[in-house]
Amino acid sequence: MKQLARNCCLALLLVFAAGGVAHAKQDAMDVARLTAGLDQLANDQTLGDYAQAEQARARDAINRLAHAGRKERPRDLYLAERLVDLAKVAAQLQEAKAKLAQLDREHDQILLENSRREAAAARRELERQRLQYQLAQEESARLQAQGQAYSEAAEQARVEADKAKKLAAAQARVAAAARRQAALAAKAAKEMRSQMQQNEAEQPTTPASSAPPKKGGGKHDTKQPDPR
Repeated sequence: MKQLARNCCLALLLVFAAGGVAHAKQDAMDVARLTAGLDQLANDQTLGDYAQAEQARARDAINRLAHAGRKERPRDLYLAERLVDLAKVAAQLQEAKAKLAQLDREHDQILLENSRREAAAARRELERQRLQYQLAQEESARLQAQGQAYSEAAEQARVEADKAKKLAAAQARVAAAARRQAALAAKAAKEMRSQMQQNEAEQPTTPASSAPPKKGGGKHDTKQPDPR
């Protein structure tokens, strides 16, 4: 009877021992699982630098789980799991915020570059219009000066034409007067010839024998006027 009781106690001890070993193994597996998950997050090239405070709290929770007693184990396991999950979510959230901030900076940079390009384009357009206006002013001044020169040349030509007209009119008057004088001279000469011819016709005819002798060798002969 005593032997039977002893065997029963030994069996119970073996059962409890096996249960303790199983729980200890499960505790070690949970600690290893959570540690591996947290190490994976810490070594991630994208997320590892984020949520450092949350990762530290999760690691502390895992350490408490590794040293927790049987009664505290369920609570510490739940807390460690939640803190590991929180560290992962916090890292993802911070990484997303960082990406958003980077996108905002890139967007601002793009807007700034666009503004700079638009400002540069506006400056170039303003300079082009300024040069165009300056060229237009210079062309207007040139045309105005050319028009002034044309006006002065036209006025000078008009003055010269007036002088030429007056000179031509004076020359015409002189020529007309010369023609009148020539006509009067021709008329006077014609009348003189007619008068002389009439005078010759009216003089009596003197015979050659009765003509008085000439005196003085003809030096005192009266020269008849040229009828021309």
